[in-house]
Amino acid sequence: MSRIGKLPVELGDKVEANIQGNEITIKGPLGQLQYTFLDIVDVKIIEKTVVVTPKGEEAKAMWGTTRSLIQNMVDGVRDGYKKSLEINGVGYKFEVQGTKLILSIGYSHKVEVDVPQGLKVEMDEKAKNMIHITGVDKQALGAFTSKIRAMKKPEPYKGKGIKYVGEQIRRKAGKTGK
Repeated sequence: MSRIGKLPVELGDKVEANIQGNEITIKGPLGQLQYTFLDIVDVKIIEKTVVVTPKGEEAKAMWGTTRSLIQNMVDGVRDGYKKSLEINGVGYKFEVQGTKLILSIGYSHKVEVDVPQGLKVEMDEKAKNMIHITGVDKQALGAFTSKIRAMKKPEPYKGKGIKYVGEQIRRKAGKTGK
């Protein structure tokens, strides 16, 4: 039995849900998200809560997953999600121009990345080496931030590269002289 799947998803006052066939739509103050769930689970709206139940034995694999995805959608349209990235290195910097993120990360050219629709990239007011990425879709936000981080992962000797704020980089000692 799924412990997560058993729990109902509380919608609250500002969020409303609508189910048509195998598609659930969640609307809130920050936006709207849709998810198409599988036939093997049953999703119902009961008094400002969304309840997910399995239809058979094979449905137990997707029961808790479906419930978690719906919970993430509700949290996203109500509060939103935010991830922050930090860049370290001499000459490394972020620039935001409209819907493009321009990275100077040690290459002979600047790297331009298009920001996906629904996400917003902002520079930090105090620290010039930080950006904040916000959005309502947790999956899209995580995929975009990991894509940016993969362009220049932090290296273990000097710590140069792009990392999440609060991420601990395992440092190596390097060569020792006599």
